[in-house]
Amino acid sequence: MQMKSMEFTVGLFVVAGLLALAMLALKVGNIHVLGAGQTYAVTADFNNIGSLKSKAPVTVAGVRVGEVAAITVDPITYRAVVTLDILKKYRFPRDSSASIVTAGLLGEQYVSLSPGGSRHDLKNGGKIRITQSAIVLEQIISQLLYSKAGHS
Repeated sequence: MQMKSMEFTVGLFVVAGLLALAMLALKVGNIHVLGAGQTYAVTADFNNIGSLKSKAPVTVAGVRVGEVAAITVDPITYRAVVTLDILKKYRFPRDSSASIVTAGLLGEQYVSLSPGGSRHDLKNGGKIRITQSAIVLEQIISQLLYSKAGHS
């Protein structure tokens, strides 16, 4: 009888370890379950999205309020169209702006929202019109080097 309780305890420990490993994998993989039906989608157009990826966080004042659902290219303007899934419990004015920023110097990129002052909120299928594209470090360095070479 004592052997069965020992096997049960070891089995329980193994299951707990597997669950902890799964949670760690989800956290490291930046996978968050927002829950279907609990979000509304808005889009924003950018000239350059840098290395922004699907499932990247959408934040306001450092608080996660959603995630990037999809990234496509507009066939007419050739701008990147980023679809953002925002949690329904957060409402933002229609004149809010979206910027692609980087966490730290070389960290991952995410979308940061800055609320506007409009009395009307963004609705499902709405569009954020004021955007700021990603700052690409390589372009800044090459411009700096080019400007220095031109003055030599």
